[in-house]
Amino acid sequence: MEERSSQHSPADDPGAPDPRRWRALAVCLIAGFMTLLDVSIVNVALPSMQRGLGASPADVSWVISGYTLTFGLALVPAGKLGDVLGRKPMFLGGLAFFTAVSALCALSPNPTWLVVARLLQGVAGGLLNPQVIGMIQQLFRGPERGRAFGLYGASIAISTAVGPLAGGLLIQAAGVHSGWRWVFLVNLPIGLLALVLGVVCLPRTAPRRTGRGLDLVGVVLLGGAVAAVLLPMIEQEQRAASVRWWLFGLAAGLLVGFVAWETAWRRTGRDPLVDLSLLRARSFSAGGTVGTVYFAGYTGLLLVLTLYLQQGHGYSALQAGATGLPFALGSALTSTLGGRAVFRFGRPMVIAGITAVALGLGGTAAVVGHHPHGDIWLYVLGPLLLAGLGSGLVIGPNQTLALADVPPARSGTAAAVLQTGQRIGTSLGTAVAATLFYNRLATTRGDFPHATSHSLYAAAALTCAALLIATADLLVPQRQKAPAVQRQPLMSFRGRS
Repeated sequence: MEERSSQHSPADDPGAPDPRRWRALAVCLIAGFMTLLDVSIVNVALPSMQRGLGASPADVSWVISGYTLTFGLALVPAGKLGDVLGRKPMFLGGLAFFTAVSALCALSPNPTWLVVARLLQGVAGGLLNPQVIGMIQQLFRGPERGRAFGLYGASIAISTAVGPLAGGLLIQAAGVHSGWRWVFLVNLPIGLLALVLGVVCLPRTAPRRTGRGLDLVGVVLLGGAVAAVLLPMIEQEQRAASVRWWLFGLAAGLLVGFVAWETAWRRTGRDPLVDLSLLRARSFSAGGTVGTVYFAGYTGLLLVLTLYLQQGHGYSALQAGATGLPFALGSALTSTLGGRAVFRFGRPMVIAGITAVALGLGGTAAVVGHHPHGDIWLYVLGPLLLAGLGSGLVIGPNQTLALADVPPARSGTAAAVLQTGQRIGTSLGTAVAATLFYNRLATTRGDFPHATSHSLYAAAALTCAALLIATADLLVPQRQKAPAVQRQPLMSFRGRS
């Protein structure tokens, strides 16, 4: 039986919204933006690292891939700890760790130091991010939750698109030999500000006890499965001589073992790492699947376009980053609107958003393939804006739909499971986009426009797969609502209420 401390915050009472919730959201968005920005801003700094630090191609590949790997491994255990120990201490601890390790990255004297620091930075990001979504789920109810997730979706989109631009500005200002250090140093003032605000603005929730024992075996099984999925995709992205595809089979075996272990662990009266009843909630499983496949699709857009502009047209990092601004601005606009409208339109709005993204990707691919000139940025502006407008209707609203039936007490773990799927989707999309781009480039003897177009059409196809999944969830009747979990259901999201 669950025991609670006599102390509690208003957030524990669904009928009493915490008066600090909007200030707390601002702190969460600052921290979440910083960790997600660190994924995209580093991409444009890789040539600077090679020049200034003497890093090899393998070293700089691990600067990106290592962060993604450890980020994904830390998510679910961190989400569980946030649910049990309280989100405020986990948030502040993860934020302090991330800020400190950012300084270690910036001060790296050699490539090995930098790779190790990036692995630690990924762990810190994985500790922090589930607390952000868990806090939103805990503090907000009804339409307010949709608006809060809409703002979170805007922060994801802006960090993804603005990262290359910010990185280009820093490198241009500090020079190619030391500019990469400022890509990490910029986290220090942001992190310290968020820490101070977090101490003041975030509500404290009492720790809770839900069972006996720490599920270390579950952590090992799930972590091994995630690593076995991500490693082959990282190797494929790095164009390794031999990719260990057999690890996918190991991942499947570990997942089967994880499900069996979690079921047995719960039967003993102990608290499992992941409550598998979450997966029986159709809104959660459908939203998680849509999110994973969607991230696999749209992630390839800015990556391949940046490669094309810098390598094919000789754009600077700043110019290439600026090309992605229409996507960022469009997504920021509709993320806020989508958060407000998700309670009214539900899944059809997400379907409309994915459709716009697929059309934007396809349009960008067509323009690049038929207009291989230096002013390409002007011609892709329209398709990128369309894709951005669509993306804002997908990320935040889909998160809201997926967590609709999840109680606040389990929101950290549920959010971590969703984000793990998104990390896997991102790695898949990056690997597919990069592989198709470089393979086509090799077979066409340096035909950058057609290599880019080929890769973007594949990204559009993955986005269409997400569209089919979302449409099937809308059209297939739901026979029985899964036993989950929300004490006061918000509403049905099948369509317009």
